Amino acid sequence: MKDTFFVVGPTAVGKTTLATELAEKFDAEIVNADAFQVYRGLDVLTAKPDAEAQRRVRHHLQGQIPLSETMSAAIFRALACGALADIHLRKKNAIVVGGSGLYLKGITHGFDQVPPPDPKLRDELSALPLKELAEQLRKLSPELAARTDLRNPRRLVRAIEIASASMVVPKASILAADVVRGRRSATAATACGVLLLRDRADLYQRINDRVNAMFRAGVEEEVRVLPEVGPTADRALGLEEIRALIAGQISREECIAKIQQATRRYAKRQLTWFRHQTSFAPLNLTPFSHREAVRAITQMFRRAQE
Repeated sequence: MKDTFFVVGPTAVGKTTLATELAEKFDAEIVNADAFQVYRGLDVLTAKPDAEAQRRVRHHLQGQIPLSETMSAAIFRALACGALADIHLRKKNAIVVGGSGLYLKGITHGFDQVPPPDPKLRDELSALPLKELAEQLRKLSPELAARTDLRNPRRLVRAIEIASASMVVPKASILAADVVRGRRSATAATACGVLLLRDRADLYQRINDRVNAMFRAGVEEEVRVLPEVGPTADRALGLEEIRALIAGQISREECIAKIQQATRRYAKRQLTWFRHQTSFAPLNLTPFSHREAVRAITQMFRRAQE
């Protein structure tokens, strides 16, 4: 069987360009692990690989899901595992590329069976304040509450769903998959990949430049003509701000500044997650030229194949 290599990191760090060149060098195909690039549409907003990159290398899970459909890490894992099996069956390498931590963790860790979402309960819980949600979880399962991010309403709601359905504390592996940070599994320990980084000033400048380029590429019109957007795709970074711009609630300059700030904050959260949740070798791209970076990652990939 051929190999799978992970190229991960925060938004705008430079994953796409490097992964495309690496895929060509190693006869590999790319599996997208970005939670919003998986949707059909929002090409500019989500900075999907351009037509040239997709012509040079075959991409999987890129623009595959209608915007109206709800996605989850478990659904993504099933799709990604199917894509990886197909790639390996054809005796090719696979490069998983993205920055959506839980989607990546779905591949490296897998998911145990957990209770399915309860739409009625979820609607009731979503109306409650954060403090009340945390208190409810503590009463249902103190151990689960101790492992859950009590500042994250979505994780709190999901934890309460699990605790309410089973009335027992799920295994640590279930918690890792569906609610909280968990222990690394054997699969995670053996996954091979690189965590791309940049100096903060460098990364933030790239983020600011990307948002400016996004507006030059017509992201306003892309959002203006969107079809129905489901609850998952609706969380795409920048979508809310551009809708406010289109509605005349904020100026173009305000919109750009807000998206730049939100993206910088998102990148910071991504970095925190990757540093705590993966063991991929870090590589700071700031001191390197593109060619030097490709050479360094190539050496990592070759060592992983030995």
